[in-house]
Amino acid sequence: MRISIALAGVLIAVPAAAHDSMAPLEGEQAVEQTHVMEEVWNLLLPKAEASADISVDSNYRHIHADGYPVKPPGKFPNRGNPHSISKKNYNLKVPLVPHKNSSATRAQEAVFGIAVNGVVMDPGTAEFWQNDRRSGWNYEALGGACKLGLDRYNAHVQPDGTYHYHGIPTGVMASKDGKSVPALLGFAADGFPIYGPYGFSDPKGNSGLKKLNSSYRVKKGNRPGGPGGRYNGKFTQDWAYVAGAGDLDQCNGRFAVTPEYPNGTYHYVLTDVFPFIPRCWMGNPDSSFMRLKRAGMRGEIQNESDLPTVDFAALSDNSEAAVMLVQAQGGHPPRFLHGGRPPPPGLGSGHGPGFGSRNGGPPPGARPEAGRGGRSPCSGS
Repeated sequence: MRISIALAGVLIAVPAAAHDSMAPLEGEQAVEQTHVMEEVWNLLLPKAEASADISVDSNYRHIHADGYPVKPPGKFPNRGNPHSISKKNYNLKVPLVPHKNSSATRAQEAVFGIAVNGVVMDPGTAEFWQNDRRSGWNYEALGGACKLGLDRYNAHVQPDGTYHYHGIPTGVMASKDGKSVPALLGFAADGFPIYGPYGFSDPKGNSGLKKLNSSYRVKKGNRPGGPGGRYNGKFTQDWAYVAGAGDLDQCNGRFAVTPEYPNGTYHYVLTDVFPFIPRCWMGNPDSSFMRLKRAGMRGEIQNESDLPTVDFAALSDNSEAAVMLVQAQGGHPPRFLHGGRPPPPGLGSGHGPGFGSRNGGPPPGARPEAGRGGRSPCSGS
C-alpha cells in the first residue's frame, strides 16, 4: 500500500497553536494519488516502509493498514513466541490538530500508536511475577527477564496474530536515516507525531543532533515485597519518572522543531531505554485505538471516557519515596497478605467468566500468559 497524502513540494508546518499541539502539514489533502505526488513521497518515505494508507480531512488523519510490515519480519512462530502473523484491517483515525492536556492519560494497557509502515506500537506485556496479574509486578519486554521471541525489529506476535512493536522499530529507523535527522516514525493515538531517538540538541533547531535521554530512572534500594531483591529494571514498577533527569517529559515527549514541523510541535520520542515506547499520552487518544484491545489483541481496557488522567509527581531524586510508575499508570500497588507476605502464585488471577480466546485470551495451544497459569516465559527478579 502507498501513503495517499498529497504534498505541495516539501512539508511545511503552519505555526504551532497556543497549546503547543501539532498543527496540520501544509498540502495534506484527501485526494487521489498522482504520479508527481507519489514521487515526492518516495523522496520522503522509502517505498519499503510506505505500507499504510493515510488521508486527511478537516478534522482527522485517517490511517488504513493491514499490520504486516513490508520488510520481512523475524521468523514466527519461534521458540519464544508460538504465534503466526496474520494480516489485520486497521481503520484508525487521530486528531489532525491534537490538544495537549495539562495531565497525562495512561497507555500501559493500550496500543500507543502506529508506525508509518502500518504496524502498531504496544509497549506493555501480559507477563507478571509468578503469573499473578494482581501481584502488581509487571515484567518489561526489553528488561532482560523474558524470552518473548522478539525479532531484530523489537517486535513479536500476539495470540491473535497481531505483529507489534515493543521498542524502536529499527527497520523503519534505518529506512528514514534516523541517526542523521529527526525521523518521523508514526503517530500516537492522540494525534501527536512519534519520532526516533535522535533530535536537535537545541529544541529550537539550528543545532546538531543528539540522542535524547529519557527521564526515567531505576529506583534505589530493594523492592518492598513481591519478587524482592534490588530494583534492576526488569519490572515496570522498578522505574520512576524523575523530572529534569533527561530531555523528555513523563510521556517521553517534548516540544521541538523537526523537519516536518519547522515551527515546532509537541511529539513523542522512542528511546532505547525505558520506557522505550511511551506509557502515557498527553493528548486524548482516539476511540479507534481503544477498540483494538477490546477486539482481542490481549485482554480488555476501559472505555475511552473511563480512562483516568494522571498527574505525574515531579521527583527531585530517585529515592525510595519516589512514586511508583505502576501508580502513575493506573495500576495496582503490590498486594500482600497479613504479615507482609506476598500472595502465593496464581491467587486472585482476576479473570472472570468472560476470559478466553474469544475475548482476548490465547487460542488452544498458545503460550499461557500472565495470571493464566502454566509456565511463564519470564523468570528471575
